[in-house]
Parts: sequence; structure tokens; C-alpha cells
Amino acid sequence: MYAAGSRGHSPAFLQPQNGNGHRSPGYVPGKVVPLRPPPPPKNHASAKLTSTSQEAPTTFAFSPEEQQTPREDRKQQRHKNTFICFAITSFSFFVALAVILGISSKYAPDENCPDQNPRLRNWDPGQDSAKHVVIKEGDMFRLTSDATVDSIVIQDGGLLVFGDAEDGSRNVTLRTRYILIQDGGALHIGAEKCRYRSKATITLYGKSDEGESMPTFGKKFIGVEAGGTLELHGARRTSWTMLARTLHSSGLPFGSYTFEKDFSRGLNVRVIDQDTARVLENEKFDTHEYHNESRRLQEFLRAQDPGRIVAIAVGDSAVKSLLQGTIQMIQDRLGSKLIQGLGYRQAWALVGVIDGGSSSCNESVRNYENHSTGGKALAQGEFYTLEGQKFSVTAYSEWIEGISLSGFRVEIADGVKLHLLDDVSSWEAGDRIMVASTDYSMYQAEEFTLLPCSECSRFQVKVKETPQFLHVGEIIDGIDMRAEVGILTRNVVIQGEMEASCYAENQCQFFDFDTFGGHVMIEKNFTSVHLSYVEMKHMGQQHLGRYPVHFHLCGDVDSKGGYRHPASVDGLSIHHSFSRCITVHGTNGLLIKDTIGFDTLGHCFFLEDGVEQRNILFHNLGLLTKPGTLLPTDRNSSMCTIMRDGVFGNYVPVPTTDCMAVSTFWIAHPNNHLISNAAAGSQDAGIWYLFHKEPTGESTGLQLLEKPELTPLGIFYNNRVHSNFKAGLFVDKGVKTTNSSASDPREYLCLDNSARFRPHQDADPEKPRVAAVIDRLIAFKNNDNGAWVRGGDIIVQNSAFADNGKGLTFASDGSFPSDEGSSQEVSESLFVGESKNYGSQGGQNKYMGTGGIDQKPRTLPRNRTFPIRGFQIYDGPIHLTKSTFKKYMPTPDRYSSAIGFLMKNSWQTTPRNNVSLVKFGPQVSLNVFFGKPGPWFEDCELDGDKNSIFHDVDGSVTGYKDAYVGRMDNYLIRHPNCINVTKWNAVVCSGTYAQVYVQTWNTPNLSMIITRDEYPSHPMVLRGINQRAISPQYQPVVMLEKGYTIHWNGPAPRITFLYLVNFNKDNWIRVGLCYPSNTSFQVTFGFLQRQNGSLSRMEDYEPAQSMEELQRKPSERKFYFDSGTGAHSHRDGHSYCSAQGCERVKIQAATDSKDISNCMAKAYPQYYRKPSAVKRMPSMLTGLCQGCGTHQMVFTSDPHKSYLPVRFQSPGKAETQRGEPSVISVNGTDFTFRSAGVLLLVVDACSVPFRLTEKKMFLPADVSQMEEYLKTSIPPRSIVLLSTRGEIKQMNISDSLVLLGLVKPAHLHSKGGIVFLGFSGNFKPSWTKLFTSPAEQGLGVLEQYVPLQMEDYECPRAGSVHRRDLELLQRVSKVL
Repeated sequence: MYAAGSRGHSPAFLQPQNGNGHRSPGYVPGKVVPLRPPPPPKNHASAKLTSTSQEAPTTFAFSPEEQQTPREDRKQQRHKNTFICFAITSFSFFVALAVILGISSKYAPDENCPDQNPRLRNWDPGQDSAKHVVIKEGDMFRLTSDATVDSIVIQDGGLLVFGDAEDGSRNVTLRTRYILIQDGGALHIGAEKCRYRSKATITLYGKSDEGESMPTFGKKFIGVEAGGTLELHGARRTSWTMLARTLHSSGLPFGSYTFEKDFSRGLNVRVIDQDTARVLENEKFDTHEYHNESRRLQEFLRAQDPGRIVAIAVGDSAVKSLLQGTIQMIQDRLGSKLIQGLGYRQAWALVGVIDGGSSSCNESVRNYENHSTGGKALAQGEFYTLEGQKFSVTAYSEWIEGISLSGFRVEIADGVKLHLLDDVSSWEAGDRIMVASTDYSMYQAEEFTLLPCSECSRFQVKVKETPQFLHVGEIIDGIDMRAEVGILTRNVVIQGEMEASCYAENQCQFFDFDTFGGHVMIEKNFTSVHLSYVEMKHMGQQHLGRYPVHFHLCGDVDSKGGYRHPASVDGLSIHHSFSRCITVHGTNGLLIKDTIGFDTLGHCFFLEDGVEQRNILFHNLGLLTKPGTLLPTDRNSSMCTIMRDGVFGNYVPVPTTDCMAVSTFWIAHPNNHLISNAAAGSQDAGIWYLFHKEPTGESTGLQLLEKPELTPLGIFYNNRVHSNFKAGLFVDKGVKTTNSSASDPREYLCLDNSARFRPHQDADPEKPRVAAVIDRLIAFKNNDNGAWVRGGDIIVQNSAFADNGKGLTFASDGSFPSDEGSSQEVSESLFVGESKNYGSQGGQNKYMGTGGIDQKPRTLPRNRTFPIRGFQIYDGPIHLTKSTFKKYMPTPDRYSSAIGFLMKNSWQTTPRNNVSLVKFGPQVSLNVFFGKPGPWFEDCELDGDKNSIFHDVDGSVTGYKDAYVGRMDNYLIRHPNCINVTKWNAVVCSGTYAQVYVQTWNTPNLSMIITRDEYPSHPMVLRGINQRAISPQYQPVVMLEKGYTIHWNGPAPRITFLYLVNFNKDNWIRVGLCYPSNTSFQVTFGFLQRQNGSLSRMEDYEPAQSMEELQRKPSERKFYFDSGTGAHSHRDGHSYCSAQGCERVKIQAATDSKDISNCMAKAYPQYYRKPSAVKRMPSMLTGLCQGCGTHQMVFTSDPHKSYLPVRFQSPGKAETQRGEPSVISVNGTDFTFRSAGVLLLVVDACSVPFRLTEKKMFLPADVSQMEEYLKTSIPPRSIVLLSTRGEIKQMNISDSLVLLGLVKPAHLHSKGGIVFLGFSGNFKPSWTKLFTSPAEQGLGVLEQYVPLQMEDYECPRAGSVHRRDLELLQRVSKVL
């Protein structure tokens, strides 16, 4: 055991708990033993002897010089110990011990700091790439300088600690091919209670085709075997946050500006808005040739408002017709001193401020000689936007070998300032950060380098590079679309040393860069593993098992596995890596927290074999997840078809069904917990839940007590998914669990469509279902699906979807009749079709088009013609309730609907789909759309297309309560009083509906024709769910209490099954089936037992003598065969689905006929009935729908914070003349004004939902009083909302707005509309904004979401914040 520290008890950086060295009684590998050893000896001499006896030499060979040093150290140590023995007082002993034992730190020892262990010896192995180091019992080393060795093995009580310095000045880099930590060995860099301050780097070097490969671990690794300890703890810092203000492309709200032209004769002029850096005017005045041009320039400058920035550059020549009055105007308004003497073809440039005087004027002139000016006449000025962004305006003019050039630039200066949501004072200049895409393409994510920024608050940083794309930093249309911002830099680094390009057998046909990085692998029964705030770059290899962090078959690593301190990964930055981020393989109970996975290959956060449970993923960020080669599900299309070693024979994989599933979070078992994570860009999916039929990989053969597809879902709370191509969230499918073979040539672990999620209590299908709850999902800018969810029962609640190709799709958990039926529900959710996140071109965004709401250019999902849908119905049953839809407007190019259906659907759709309490915003043109033949929909003739239907329970969709909505050409469901809605391609009908499931045997390519007796001229032709199947299935939706006939386009099937689906007691239909006249029958009834497929309660139907007899005895099982028409009818008044499945009727027909069995001509008009409504059509509802829509106005990723929705309606002159009001809406309460003037609202920033403290209207005559009021009468901790109406002259409030949050006084002259959000207090929040519009123009509708009760508001008596995410984390962390 270690000797006691200076405080008389053992330090916390003790020998590994489970190592061979110093084992405590009852040692079991992987189990926790007490952290501290027995109490240290109280006798000083015995302490000395213990210390001395443990200093055994290491087992590797030192050089002679190195051997001499330990001998001298031991000799010196003996002298020191002698000195200690003769110490007189205990005080002297402690002082001497601290000084003489040679602690390398320059500060007082801290028992929590590993590098201050008094037993450590400084270790400098030097630079020797051939040295194999073994650190064993008695070797306790502190690495204090750079070193290179071949390898390091730490075992049997050996300890390696990186030395630190209090001021963080130490910089230690260790290069090695590998580090292997065996039983009893330990590697420490910092500790959880004493984080490493300096810079520590472990560089793993070596090529894949050189050197020895170690068993299990391979090459280029840090490996932890049973009994090993790995503790790496870098400096704590905010791992990732989100933008609090939008970051614009180029860093300026209207973009940068660049112009250059040759021979643009005269004076070229640009006018720039001093508040936004926007180029307002672009003019050229040919003052060389024309006096009128000189006069025009004079008037142009006279009309400019004070404060405007003006840039002027000469093109060619400008002075021949330049009038003195114009020269005087340039001098007076811009402060020029050089314009007066400007000569022929002289190059001159100026940047000045209107009425700013000579002090704000920068100008330059160069003489013209020999066709050249010998350089640029260059003028430049630097300014600040209202948001505090510094920018420069440059003008230049020159002659180069007889060619005249002039130009302008408006661009950021000295870096771009980012406004962030959280405190980032731990971020430092030189750090690298990333900003996520907020558009469809994940490739709009960008990296930046931080610059020094003395003026930045703790919520701001400045970056060196210029942004190339728009990154949203706002809540838009009520949905949080703020870009994630993560810091990649850590002070503890593990990195792979890379070659310049791909080489050897490293999949170089797919990658042109080296993919053979380092990796960290932890095996079962480790003693202790905790990694926190470590940077891992160039890690992972395109080889199975070689990942940046890999918990390999570790079993239970939490308290259930005996660990008092459960294993955890916290605050890691894994970036530019080559195989995943963190792999959880056969491991349970691992906490992964605050970790970033950026720019990686293959699934990022990866649960591997389908057996991993109870793992907690909390507040992690993954993005730029690219395809890899390891598994079929990692691969893209080209990899999928090229890599065929794993398939059988000549099979060519189908990319869309076998591969193309790479995901940021790959969750192979539902019993794991995802809380507050962000999947911000993957080639395929953000979060993918899949369900293994049996364990795979190295877990093959394990007997699962609970099948994954039957296991209840762990916690899913407050996750966000965006910028993914296939889906934000995908809950469906599994992987193939058998090897390729002739019967199934697909590769092992390719995607498989056989699994269905159907959670039950205790994973027992005989017990009740347990609804899987997806709570607070935010999905936006996903190309195809915001979320695709298959299974049941499943509830999606408190969620938001925006700008997705399809917002949310529900698919049922199985196929009738084998599944018992389940349901899916979405409630309290918001769907937005086209938000004000317009996006920007670039990355892999291929499609731009015109928006349906405001006709502005925007990026689009999938394709310019792709039909956008908010909620998509596939089969069902689904329940959509208490949800709101906004901004679904079609364009000439595409349809856009709030509710839609799966296109090209060959499957069934149940009439049990129901919708209630939904709300549609004014900018929703298509509440629902059933598709029309054309692009994407094709011919709309598949069975599911034709039978699309749902129940409008309360009339909130159609205006007709208890009505059903189906496709307009479906005559199986309609009656004469139905209402056609042509633009929806829909019909709205009253009635009661169910399904008939028809299956025939040995009849491939047979189509079924079903006709209702009331509409024989409108039959429905069904191709079958799979037309090429041997036993096709047909599932028409039918109106109950009606008669139907069924015909075929070929010979009648010899065996036909009919199941009545969703029939309740006493429901009935009459069905006639067409058969040749010489047919004989056996008709059998029975119950299909769902679980085992057996039949029970078998009964035969008896023939009736006439149709009248059949109708007189509805309760008896009878059938009637009309030989004249060839129709066979049956009816059952009591058939309905039971818990075991549905009642089944089997019809066995014996006939020799091979004629086409279509009896339409004989059946009608004999069986024709006059159309009638069984159920009366309701009257159309009037008035607003009470209680409809979600009650939530804002959906954010920080739900513990309160946001105040504020909406401004600012009409222009034309709108005000039409009588449109001006409105400020606060949390849904409208404050309307129709008179010209300024409306001012003051809201308490510390009250929730909101408290209005002042409402004041300033008429035009009173506007002069506003400045004093704003300066003196606004109470602290107040939100200030201001909006104008009409033209307001003498709006002199610019200075007072600075007190309320603006960086500088704003230009408020000649504005058509002004809207301002400010804050009165000591804090300047990022949400303060000023909006202005040109004269006579309005600002339209502006929406802002203002945070309430922020800590920096200094609210009195602020209550504790309720953090449900932390509560859930605490709950799931307690497994025992």
C-alpha cells in the first residue's frame, strides 16, 4: 500500500482497485473493493520501511546512464530517509517529507491529484522507438517530458501518471505503438476531483502493414484487460451548446459583397447601411464625359441620410466633366481632401460617412504614369453592425499595363462573433469548434478556430474563418432550430498518427485518406475506467473491433456489475475519426454523457449485438456521420454493390434494402435510455432503433430472456434530429442473423425487414402491451422522414416537426392476421411545412425552389416536385389528436398537405385511423391530400392508394363530425349525400366501415374486382399486396350493411379465405363471390389462433335454398349459390376480431372451368340496389374548434426554460390604407392599434407565463417624449417591445435603445416600420433586436421567442429550475 499522505490518510489516486498488486481480501476481478487501503501505519519508521520496500526496479533494460540514475536516486533516498528519522518534531517530519521526497509539482500536494502521489518517481524514457517498456509492481512513474517508445505494458501494480503543473504550463507528448494495461496496471492523466491542467497527448503511431499485431487488440491501441485501470480526466469545459443568434453566411446578415470591373469609366459609388453592412445602392456616374452625370451625383449625395457609408472608386478617368459643385458636395458630406486636385486617369478611392467629416474619411490617390499607377489607390473603413459585428468597407482603383480596374469589398473584419446559449468562458483562443448544419445537407457543418476576444461576454466567442453557410440561431415558427456548437479541443488528447494518403488494404477504393487510426479497447472485468474531457482524433480503423472507444463484451459496468463507481464516458470530443465514435458491445449500464462525435465513418454511437441494455446516452451530439465499410448497414450505395465477399454466389446487394442505414445513434435494443441528445447530420438516419431477432456477432448463442422486439422502450426524452437524409428518427427493421446461403444469399447483418417492435409487459406477448413513449422529439430539415415509426403501441407526444419531406409516418407493427393489432398515437405536437428557415445553397443541397407561403427562394427536400406531408398515414390504426399544422401550401411544382398518405402503397389502410382535435393554421391550403396521378404518385392505382381512409372524429379536419374521409373515386365507401372536396381529391362520408381480408391460394398475378351493389359502374380493381405472390392478399375497406360482389380477372381461385377485420358484434356485409356455374363448395368457419396459427371452433356453413332464406336467418351460418349468375354469398352476423385474431371463412371450390370468373354482366342489374346512406350525413360545423391543436406554443431543446412568444404584425402604407391593424401579440394575447404612432409594451422578464407592467401609446405628436421615457421609466428586469405604425418623423430614440441592448445608436430616419425588442437591466442578452423597413414598406409578420427568468436577469426570489432531464438521468442511473 502507498504510504500515507501529509494529512495522515491515503490519497484518492490509489493503486487500481482490482489489480494483482495490493489486492484486498475477497478480490474478484471486475468487482469494486474499497477505494482506500487499510489505515497507514502510525509509526513513522514503519511507514518509512514500507515505502522503501516497495521500490522494486522495473523489468525493462535501461541504458547504463539510465541504470545509474535509479541507483543514485535510491542512494539519495536512503540519505533523505535517514534525515527524516532524526527529525525532532512531527512538524519537521511533514515539512521534510513534502520537500525531500521530491514531488515534482511546484505547489502544495493535493491528495486527489494522481501526479502528486509522493511514491511517484519522475520518468523520462527518452526518444527510442525500439524500446519495449514494461511497468510492473513497484514501478510508479510520473511522465514529465516528451517520450517515444515502441510499446508500454502496465501490469502487476505498475502505475503510470502524467505529470501536471498548477499553471497548466506542462506539455507532455507520449508516442507509442500501443499501451496495454493488464491486471493490476493503471494509467492516470488527472482525476475526476483533480482535473489535468496542462497539455497531455498520447500519439499512437504505426502503419497497418508493419509491426506485430497483438492478440485481441491488434495495432495502434490503448487496451485495458481484466483488472486494468484507465483514468483520463481533462479540464472540464462546456462540451456543446447552441447558437443564440443566427450566424449568417459570410458573417453578415446580408452577406459579403465583392465587385471588380475594368474600364467602368467615371465615379463608381456604393452606399452601405451602417447598421447591417448591406449594400443599399450601386451607381456609376460618368463624370468624365457628361456634366449631367456630375449633377446627378451631386443630387445623389445630397439625398443620402446622415451616417450612411459611401465608397467611391474611379474607373478609367472621372475629372473632365466633374463640376465644382459636385466636388464641393463630396468635400462637405464625405470629408474628402483629395477630390479637389484629382487629375486625368489618376486612381482615387474613398470610404467615408455621410456628414461624418474628414475624421471618418479614408481616401487614397495614385498617379497615372506609363499606363500604370504602380499599385492600388485603396481606401478602407471599419464599422460595427447593430449586433456588434465588425466589418470593413474597401474601395480601390488602379491601372495595370493600360487596363483600368476598380472595385469594392464589404466583409467581416477581425473575425466573426458567435452568440451562444450557454456559458463558454472555458473556451480559449486557438481552440477548434464546429457549428452544425441547420439545413438539409449535413455537409453545411463547419469548423472554426477561436480568436482572442477581450470584448466577448461569457456567452460569446470570435472565430477566425468566414462562415460559408447559414446557421440558424433562433426558434422559428415555434420550433427550436438553433445550430449546435461544440468544442473539439481538449487538453488531454489521444490521437492516431496518420499517413498522407490511403495505403495497403485499407479500403483505398473508397477512401483517398489514411483510415488506420488509433483505438481504445476495454475488456471485461476491468477495475476502473472513466474517460472525461478527452479529445480523440484520427481514431478508429476500417476493421471490425477497432473503434475510438470500444467497451468490448464488458457485461454490467454499473452497480449491477459490482462497480461502486460505474464506468462512464463524459465530455469526450471524437472527431475526424475513421470507424464509429463509441461502441457499446455486449455491455450494459454504461453512461455516455456530453460527448461529441464529429466527422466519422460508420455508425457513431453504436450498440452492436442487440443484447446491450440499460446504457444511458445523455446530452451527446453526433454529426457528419458518413458511410463506412465494416457492416452492410454502414455502407452507401457504391460500397454496398462492390463489397460482395459476404454474399452467396452472384447475388448483388440491393442498396436501399440491404445497406444504406448509417446512423449517428444505432440502438440495437430498446431497453436503453436516450435523453437530450442531438443527431445533427447523418448520411442516412439520426437515431435508428432496430430489433434483433437473436444476438449477433460475438454475442451469438446467448439466450436472451427478453426479445428486443417485445421489450418496452427505455426513456426517450428531449432528443433532436435534423439534417439527416433518410430519417431523423427511424424505428423499424432488424438485421439478418443468419449467414448467406443459397436460400437467402444476402450478407450476414444486412438490413432485414422481419422485425417488428411490439413491446409488452415483461417482454411477454401474453401480457398487456406497454406503450413506447417518444417524448419531446424535435425533427427538422430531414430530407425524407422527420420520423418513421413502426410498431405498437407507440405514443409520440410533445414533439415538433418542420421542413421535412414527411414529418411523421406511422406504420403498423405487423400484418393481419398474425398480429393482434396495436395502435399508435401522436398528441400535443406541432407540424410545420415550410418554416422561415429558408436554408442556403451548398453542401449537398441539390434543390432550390420557391416557397408556397411567401414565394421566397428556399432549399427543398428530396426534389423540387416532391409532395411535402406533415403527418403521413400508412396503414394503421393511428390516432392523431391535439396537434397543430402550419404552413402547408402547394405550389405549381408540388403538392403540400398537412395530412397525407404513403405514396405507391400496395398495403392496406384501416378505417380505424382516426383524427381529432387538430388545428390548421391560416396558411394551410390542403388539410389532407389523397394524391393524384403524376410525379411521385405515379398512377395512384395500388391497393393502399385506393383504400386510403381515416375517421374525422370531431370534424376538426373536414367540418363534419363523425365523418370518414376517403379518396374521391372510392365507391365502396360512399353514398349519395357524401361531400366531394375536389382539391383534396377526397370524399367526406358518414357511415360505419370495416375491412375484408381476402386471400387466395396458388393464384399469382390474379386481380380481384370488388363492386358494391349500389354502384356497379364503379368497381374497384385490386392487384393484391404482392401481385407476384403465390397467395395474394386483398384488403378493401367497405361500408357496413351493404352488399358487394367479388370477381376475378382470371379463373376463380380454388381456395379463398375471408377474414372480417374490425367488425364489431352485429356488424355485417353481404358478399357475393363469382364462380363458374358447375362449381361445388365446402365453406368452413373457424377462429384463427394468432400465436400458433391453429384453428379452433371449426364449423361448416350450410347451403341455403334462396337468397331470401339467407336474409331471413342472419344469425345462422349459411351460404347461397345462385347458379344463374355464378355468385356465392355468405353472411355472418357475429363475426368480429378476437384477442386470438379474426374469425375466418374458408371457401373451397371444385370446378374444371378455366374461364375468367367475372360475373358483372349477370350480377347486375339483378343485385343492384339504389344508393342510400345507412347513417345520416351530419351538418357542417360552425365556429372555432374548441380545444383543438396543441396547447404548447414553443418546442425547444431546453424545456426547463420558459420562452415568451412575441409576434409583431407591421403593415406597410398600402396595408394600413386597407385598414389592416398593427399588432403586438404576447403569449397569444393581442395588443392592436390602428392609429399612427408607437405602441410600447413593457413585460416583466421574471414572470411566467407573462406579466404586462406597462402599455403606452405614443402618438406622432408625442414621439419626442419617448427617449426620456425609455431612459428613465423602464423598470429593471423588463422586456421592452416597441412597434411603429405609419411614418414617424423625429424618431430620436437611437441613444436610448443602446441602453436597452443595441451595440450602437441605430439609423432610424425614413423608416416604413420599426420593431424593437430590448431588455432593461445590467445584462445584454443576445435576443435584443431591431427590425426596420424602407419608407412606406412594412415588416410583415415577425415572430420572436424571448427567454424568461434567465439567471443573468437577476430575478428576485427565482425558484429552482425543474430539470426533468436531470431527474430522469438520476432515476435511470440507480439500477439497484
